[in-house]
Amino acid sequence: MRNQFIHPDGWKIIEEGYDPLRVKSSESIFSLGNGSMGHRANFEEQYTGPSFQGSYVAGVYYPDKTRVGWWKNGYPDYFAKVLNAPNWIGIDVQVNGEPLDLNTATIHSFKRVLDMQCGVYTREVVLTTPCGVKLKIKATRFLAMFQQELGCIKYSIQLYDQGAELTVSPYLDGHVKNKDSNWDDPFWELKDQQCNGNYAYLHAKTYKSNFDVISYQAVSFSIDGKQTKDFSCEQNEGYISFVCQTELLPNQALVVEKMGGYCSSLQQPVDLIPSHVQKIALGALDKGFDALEKAQKTSWENVWKTADIKIGGDTKAQQGIRFNIFQLNQTYTGNNPNLNIGPKGFTGEKYGGSTYWDTEAYCFPFYMATKNESVAENLLNYRYNHLEKAIENAGKLGFNTGAALYPMVTMNGEECHNEWEITFEEIHRNAAIAYAIYRFEAYTGCKDYVENKGIDVMVGIARFWSQRMSFSQEKKKYVILGVTGPNEYENNVNNNWYTNYSAKWCIEYTISRLLEIANEKPKVYSKILKRLSLTNSDLEQWKVKADQVYLPYHAKHDIFLQQDGFLDKELTDISFIPEDQRPINQHWSWDKILRSPYIKQADVLQGFYFFEDDFSKDQLQKNFDFYEPFTVHESSLSPSIHAVLAAKLGRVEQAYNFYLRTARLDLDDYNAEVKDGLHITSMAGTWLSVVEGFGGMRVKNNAVHFEPQLPKAWKSLSFKINFRGSILELFVSESGSKVSLLEGKSVTVFLNGSAISLNQNKVLT
Repeated sequence: MRNQFIHPDGWKIIEEGYDPLRVKSSESIFSLGNGSMGHRANFEEQYTGPSFQGSYVAGVYYPDKTRVGWWKNGYPDYFAKVLNAPNWIGIDVQVNGEPLDLNTATIHSFKRVLDMQCGVYTREVVLTTPCGVKLKIKATRFLAMFQQELGCIKYSIQLYDQGAELTVSPYLDGHVKNKDSNWDDPFWELKDQQCNGNYAYLHAKTYKSNFDVISYQAVSFSIDGKQTKDFSCEQNEGYISFVCQTELLPNQALVVEKMGGYCSSLQQPVDLIPSHVQKIALGALDKGFDALEKAQKTSWENVWKTADIKIGGDTKAQQGIRFNIFQLNQTYTGNNPNLNIGPKGFTGEKYGGSTYWDTEAYCFPFYMATKNESVAENLLNYRYNHLEKAIENAGKLGFNTGAALYPMVTMNGEECHNEWEITFEEIHRNAAIAYAIYRFEAYTGCKDYVENKGIDVMVGIARFWSQRMSFSQEKKKYVILGVTGPNEYENNVNNNWYTNYSAKWCIEYTISRLLEIANEKPKVYSKILKRLSLTNSDLEQWKVKADQVYLPYHAKHDIFLQQDGFLDKELTDISFIPEDQRPINQHWSWDKILRSPYIKQADVLQGFYFFEDDFSKDQLQKNFDFYEPFTVHESSLSPSIHAVLAAKLGRVEQAYNFYLRTARLDLDDYNAEVKDGLHITSMAGTWLSVVEGFGGMRVKNNAVHFEPQLPKAWKSLSFKINFRGSILELFVSESGSKVSLLEGKSVTVFLNGSAISLNQNKVLT
């Protein structure tokens, strides 16, 4: 645990006191987004201390050149960069001709608050400038959940007992760079800029990828509540500012209201964007900041109605889960099937690309249960729409006849990662995509999706697995060689158990659904065979291979082997790692890590999480007890899976410790990397650890099952889920549990094994 400066609070993220060493970390933690755009919590005014400036537009990227791997056939053509967009939040301030800069000023008090209940960020600073002027800054801003292109800022400067000449300049700046850039290439071409009255915009276009983005601002100035029109517009190439210069008297305050943001060619035709954003900007300015803030609060109220999780008696746990839910809703709203959930969201540039297997493996259940079926279906459609690209990707490795390998990292369906071990060894991501289809069907009860779209994806994946296997004469089994499993601290291994089992499951699931369709809807089945150039003989061959997949097992330990050579390692558990060498990925050579027994994240146990009904609790216990002591959890995705499994084993307090690690991973900076951005996709794992772990929620045989348990630190737990149009609420306390139907039709619910049909106003206890 690194950070200790975030104050515990159920609904707010609070930082008090200024420390330049934690500015970058706070820029990540206090980030804002609305699903279409977002930015780090950079100061509006100039700051010359260590900072990571970043503003991002959903879906906009640059195909940056890769540094390594050029000699490997099939290597990705580019490494996608999430682009730092032209800066719209900036407000330059000069006091008596000196730049206002927290890095050079004397700070008397500093406080910032992120109110998660309404998505509003506030910063208050009292300082004295180098020239001796004492003043107070209050900056409030939000990104509108009700208008995807709109951000709002209210910025106030109040003097104390000394007057001063003040120059305040809200600006747009197109001269931005990415922190994470291989070659320092320019990413943006400035196309146009306009200034008219109190409105201005910059039109920039990305090189290579040809995305048009217009950033804009509309501003008003007031002194002690009275608007002033005494300002001018100044322009240089790629830079526009409105300049208000005034003599401010003691105790007077100057307030800037700034309405701005982005609109991209992914949202509007390019020729319509200028008029579109001008209408939004001037309309917002007419309504005023305070009225828009009320609309923001209403929007977030609607989000929290189904998304909130309430924990009684443990403020830090409560703060952690709400922070995670808040960031997930800032990152993805589900309205656009062309967008997905990036591992850093709008909080940083690390990892590039917008989509990993994290979406299907971790995020999908959250959006499915807290939003509605259409949001979940949009996530599935994202992969369906990229099927041809996945087939092309498999073709780079020599596979054919429609075999599909979905990319590890993608913006548009093409693989765009820059590590071979990730791109073409970590092939288990295919299974997560098929598993999401399975989850959707089980949760919604809707079979039409599989019949119309999902089966195409499933067949492509099954074809890949059937071709990727090879027959071992030694083992008389089908093996999968040269892979990297979820544990990325082992590369190019043979027979990673999770990968092999996932391949087997994918093929078997695909066959079972095809046969079900053949039995129930023979005409639909015939159309599928024709559309996919599929034969019954193909299915028979797949079944032979699935039946004979090699699954490494060790009889002495009675465990599944993570990979063939795992027991050849020196099996010392994580207690042997000196604390000052953690995390090992920041202290050890890659060679040392690969030779060690240490596991980055759930691997075998990932399989026990996905396919839990295939294994007994005794098998889970033996494998959990063997592998967890070797697991360093240096992937943000790991603790949540262990929390769910520990809860299933009845180890509630152990599950609680895992929960805290995943819930407060960024707030407490467990992995010492929050300065680079938040772990957005792992945040969905926090929700899983509560709902599936402590809530014991499962969907089996078209019904919701709950087996709740409370850790000692909690007095109560409650959450809601949207199940097939019915809103259910589970409430757990020290005295017992109950399930309520809040909205929707009657539904059968199982609580601790007892089944009752719920109507509205009827409670299951």
